[in-house]
Amino acid sequence: MTRCANHLKLSACIATALITAGCASGPGNPPDVAGPPALNDSNGYCEAASAEMTIPVGAAFADGTLVRDFYTGNTARVKNGKVTMAPGKGAEGLVLLEATEPPVGRFTWDGATVYFAVTDRFANGTTANDRNYGRLPDGKQEIGTFHGGDFVGLTEKLDYLSKLGVTALWITPPFEQMHGWVGGGDQGDFKHYGYHGYYALDFTVPDANFGTREEFRTLVREAHERGIRVVMDVVMNHPGYSTLQDMQTFGFGSLFEGFEQYLPEQWGHWQPESWENLHAYHAFIDYDHPDWSLWWGKDWVRAGIADYDTPPNASVDPVRGSLAFLPDFKTEATREVDLPVFLKNKESSRSEQLEGATVRDYLITWLTDWVREFGVDGFRVDTAKHVEPEAWSELKQKAQAALEDYRSRHPEADLPAEDFWMVAEVFPHSVRKSAYFDAGFDAVINFDLQEEAKAGAACLSAMEPVYSEYAGKLNGTAGFNVLSYISSHDTTLFSQIAGGDHSLQKRAAAALMLTPGAVQVFYGDESGRAFGPTGSDPHQGTRSDMNWNAIENGDVSAILEHWQTLGQFRARHPAIGAGEHRLISQQPYVFSRTHGDDRVVVAFGRK
Repeated sequence: MTRCANHLKLSACIATALITAGCASGPGNPPDVAGPPALNDSNGYCEAASAEMTIPVGAAFADGTLVRDFYTGNTARVKNGKVTMAPGKGAEGLVLLEATEPPVGRFTWDGATVYFAVTDRFANGTTANDRNYGRLPDGKQEIGTFHGGDFVGLTEKLDYLSKLGVTALWITPPFEQMHGWVGGGDQGDFKHYGYHGYYALDFTVPDANFGTREEFRTLVREAHERGIRVVMDVVMNHPGYSTLQDMQTFGFGSLFEGFEQYLPEQWGHWQPESWENLHAYHAFIDYDHPDWSLWWGKDWVRAGIADYDTPPNASVDPVRGSLAFLPDFKTEATREVDLPVFLKNKESSRSEQLEGATVRDYLITWLTDWVREFGVDGFRVDTAKHVEPEAWSELKQKAQAALEDYRSRHPEADLPAEDFWMVAEVFPHSVRKSAYFDAGFDAVINFDLQEEAKAGAACLSAMEPVYSEYAGKLNGTAGFNVLSYISSHDTTLFSQIAGGDHSLQKRAAAALMLTPGAVQVFYGDESGRAFGPTGSDPHQGTRSDMNWNAIENGDVSAILEHWQTLGQFRARHPAIGAGEHRLISQQPYVFSRTHGDDRVVVAFGRK
């Protein structure tokens, strides 16, 4: 934020400083881009085989071994290093071979299937928590408002995730978010609340729109009972913005004298005039007023207001810079700090004064308390490159200790994880071993596969160079993993790329689910969830509501069933993600993956 002129109309200062205030969860993420081109025949869309094909199995299965196609259940005995099989109806040319009595695969994060759900947009389990903190729908496209998704809804869909072969559930940050909204997008054309979880107000309690502590506890427990690990999204780089609603509720900051007359009784219900947009409310606020000390305070964040330090741009100083004009936590500072005034006075907060604690100490304590109380298995770390590496090393160490503490106090609980897992979001990281693996991270998000998988969805054999490269790098080096995806909340949806083509949306399952390393399924990848209303922020449309109606009506059954089959196959066989990759044949395209006693052969035929 910057200091702005004292007048009602949106000043040039505000327009410059706050124009990106609507960019959620993506400060430090990819820049806005035009909609993705759709795949078509000119991209090499190959026609999948349906007739019998002779499949060499290399050294994966010895002569005389009875193997089964997981897709159809058909069996054949290996003779002269080969079997003859036809792809099943709807298999898109795939044959997925395993031993008829395969060894029980032991879970490894190297082959995990991580399902990423934006809690608010996934499933509304109870409408009782849909309205809180004075938040209201906008009555328009509801681009940046809360839609009702909650912990109860996630819990109710755990069996659905199990059927998809999911081994870990990544949820957006569950913390209490800023109560009000900021102007969304560069045009301020929608109200942007913290529905996605990246605009934290209080890290110690769940947001009431998401649910209660007990509902969160139930979600984690029931996920564990199904062998699903829970990975919680966390942020240590920044809290949320200040909003009119929070200023009024918690008594921090100040309006210019006499400007209350321009606001309704509940400040968060303010509406712009016809000539204004939703950024215009900043002109009411005196950002030089000393009462901003009652917010986070200058010892906690850089915000460029009152007596706070002014942060540089993150492109100049990635660690001390501000992302999308969000307040920047001073995680690198060594001085002791008091609990912020507004948290001291917040009756619902569980935060307490910590003796001799730095900003980093408080944040790590708050985050790891979720592990200690609920048994959370891992963290997906937002904007990792914008916090000093030492903070992440300390977070990992404290999170591991918290998990061990939870395990010792709950010996009867179903706990699939012994080692705490951390994955970093570092745009635009690829499949390479970087210094982040020395800072406590077990994996990084791989931003390359989304583009590479386009060709693989059109024709799976195009993935061979990718599969060979990934397996060679990942599975030849201990302590090195990536999380690859084809859709993301900060880039695009594959359904956009596929242009509504159901066959391509099916084929994308193979391109992703057969990728070495861990893979991320973004909610609705498996059901062709469509891009939603987006306003002047092209990322908002990637967070549309989960298309449960299409699933329940059977409109996307062919896509979903294909994803479920591939997901279950991957879950049965850690070799797919963690194993040695070996090309056996170009035509038909055949490869094997082996990991100890676990081995599979995948064949793809084309006409």
